[in-house]
Amino acid sequence: MIDFFAIGLVLISTVTGAFGSLLFKKGSKRIRVTNKDLIFGFMLYVMAAVTYIVALKRERLSVLYPLVSLAYMWICILSVYFLHEKMNSLKWLGIVAIVIGVSFIGIGA
Repeated sequence: MIDFFAIGLVLISTVTGAFGSLLFKKGSKRIRVTNKDLIFGFMLYVMAAVTYIVALKRERLSVLYPLVSLAYMWICILSVYFLHEKMNSLKWLGIVAIVIGVSFIGIGA
């Protein structure tokens, strides 16, 4: 039986980690110890890791780890929305392929 709570935790972890990456990108313009974007980005990364570890206690790695690839989807969406980066059709097709692949792995579990 698949633990859907653990799957939800991994999804939260990927979104949190993607926001951490977004803040790292924003903070990379001015690298200082007091850079709030870098500090908060690091905190989000730690939160994502802790959430992922809690999920791993509840479910098999072979079920949860493919879901981590959804972070690529989140980071692309966040980059377009917050950083105004451009995505072409081939990149979006790759994201769709990732989502379909993760779905197949989930169905097979």
